[in-house]
Amino acid sequence: QVQLVESGGGLVQAGGSLRLSCAASGRTFSDLTMGWFRQAPGKDREFVAAFSFYANYADSVKGRFTISRDNAKNMVYLQMNSLKPEDTAVYYCAARRVDLSTWNYWGQGTQVTVSS
Repeated sequence: QVQLVESGGGLVQAGGSLRLSCAASGRTFSDLTMGWFRQAPGKDREFVAAFSFYANYADSVKGRFTISRDNAKNMVYLQMNSLKPEDTAVYYCAARRVDLSTWNYWGQGTQVTVSS
């Protein structure tokens, strides 16, 4: 079992920055692909970014968001720059085994609100 705890959400003006953090425990961190998803009110949860051996991003955040991980600290981060009101959502940290495609583990979510 993997436990994920997010932190770092909040309220920011458009054009501003936030950094989300996610602490993982319960499994060898290097065995996990780590990711970030988000869910805006009335919308489905959507993929934002993931990092196993390399990073990949949703087109909507490419060039503005950066995912990184610190395997020594069992941490994954999402640096969000040039934030837009449409980035407003609950952001979830997620994990899956590197050899599987299903995201099995989820954090509780952290709210990010971008004001115009």
